[in-house]
Amino acid sequence: MMLVRLLVWWATNLLALWVATELVEGIAYDEFWTLVLASLVFGAVNLVIRPLIILLALPAVILTLGIALLFINAFMLWLTGKIVPDFEVADFFWAAILGALIVWAVNFVLDQIFERLGQG
Repeated sequence: MMLVRLLVWWATNLLALWVATELVEGIAYDEFWTLVLASLVFGAVNLVIRPLIILLALPAVILTLGIALLFINAFMLWLTGKIVPDFEVADFFWAAILGALIVWAVNFVLDQIFERLGQG
């Protein structure tokens, strides 16, 4: 069951990154396998690095009522672009922030769909 959950998590990240590349001009990849690798790296970065950054930035997250999380998520996307060859996030500000918003929205919608399917 854990393997299925992990695969669904990876697939939703893959779809969310694909949607972001289609909608944001500053996010691009060369071929499909690059996007597959980017989604794996993005998941790993979010699993390992994101909690540490949130902990370090906790005062800013609290003071901004969570808006700082958007910048943290944008940083995770930008970092993925730096790690994965041929996956490009052109600039931190517009491309990464818009991409992070799109990834969040797609993941939110897919989580709602999978939650409803699981209850039905």
